[in-house]
Amino acid sequence: MDTKVKTNIDKLRIDGERLWGSLMELAKIGATPKGGVCRLTLTDLDKQGRDLVSRWAKEAGLTVTIDKIGNGFLRRPGRNNALPPVVTGSHIDTQPTGGKFDGNYGVLAGLEVVRTLNDHGIQTEAPIEVAWWTNEEGSRFVPVMMGSGVFAKAFTLEHAYAAKDTEGKTVQGELERIGYIGPEEPGAHPIGTYFETHIEQGPVLEDHDVTIGVVTGVLGIRWYDCTVTGMEAHAGPTPMALRKDAMQVAAKLMQEVVACAMRHAPHGRGTVGMVQVHPNSRNVIPGRVKFSIDLRNASDELVDAMDADIRAVAAKISADSGLPIEIEQVSAYPAQPFHAECIDAVGRAAKKLGYSNMPAVSGAGHDAVYMARLAPSGMIFIPCKDGISHNEIEDAKPEHIAAGCNVLLHAMLERAGVAT
Repeated sequence: MDTKVKTNIDKLRIDGERLWGSLMELAKIGATPKGGVCRLTLTDLDKQGRDLVSRWAKEAGLTVTIDKIGNGFLRRPGRNNALPPVVTGSHIDTQPTGGKFDGNYGVLAGLEVVRTLNDHGIQTEAPIEVAWWTNEEGSRFVPVMMGSGVFAKAFTLEHAYAAKDTEGKTVQGELERIGYIGPEEPGAHPIGTYFETHIEQGPVLEDHDVTIGVVTGVLGIRWYDCTVTGMEAHAGPTPMALRKDAMQVAAKLMQEVVACAMRHAPHGRGTVGMVQVHPNSRNVIPGRVKFSIDLRNASDELVDAMDADIRAVAAKISADSGLPIEIEQVSAYPAQPFHAECIDAVGRAAKKLGYSNMPAVSGAGHDAVYMARLAPSGMIFIPCKDGISHNEIEDAKPEHIAAGCNVLLHAMLERAGVAT
């Protein structure tokens, strides 16, 4: 690349107002009275969102390919179309009380990259593609991250097709109904590099007053059901020393879940989010308490250490109290580090553009987790107000929205190359 071309590329910026306008236009589909979005996967509203993004893609000169799980790939040719594409994307389905940015930003940021390249007549060496993935949220159908999971062969198309919502409707039936079962086999689409731009969904960037999070990986997750068994008894006649109170023992272990995360800082996470007390009566000593445990950390080895830690603590609490404690692992998601070259590309772009930046980890799952199994992958985070997401008041600043997309543009250009 000659010096003049490189200088022009370095000065390239996206149209922030256009990107913001697209986000607000998409947010009208499924808009809620509190300012959020409810656009559940494979509903009529999801179809409207897909149709709108497809129309915008075609207006930008992109070809649209849909696979059998409803994933969409919006392609801008390169000079050498034999090269695997540099892909960016996310999802456009939302939570029932979702916001305007979760997922949607990643798809429309990719579209804005393409529009910007079109505006300036820039041809890339490798093709550029924008992807949307089906049912990332998992709020209507499980498993979560369904489209990217099928694409990466984490589970089968047949398993995904058979998933049912609360009304008994299947994924296959709803894909057929809205017209989004395509001919391509999931996973047949080549990917050379994958980037995903996303709001952080947490408070770290905002707390540090930093614009760009250079995401190094996604935390590993283990979910458990824990059951403490005591004995129900009358709350009045039973002396304190003679009680077998499952709730008090469970409460000690719940506190230790948080303490375990603190012992495995800085990326340790420990959460108790669901509690069931039996018989749940105000004048009966609880005889059984079942609660969830969610442990997360930056590597599988660290999650293993947290697992051993909480089991050892539970065994001691059980021995001290005389009450049985059972911990059953019900789900596990391995930690996913991102590719060093993609991490570096994001960091270089942020530095070149003059944005404050810092390393970040994702505590939530994203489609990039499955893409990282297939190709070099990376993520870009921007702050969201008060770290709030999966909520109708989810919000982000227009200047941060633009900054993240500018970083995406330059990271993708580094990987795709500019034809000269």
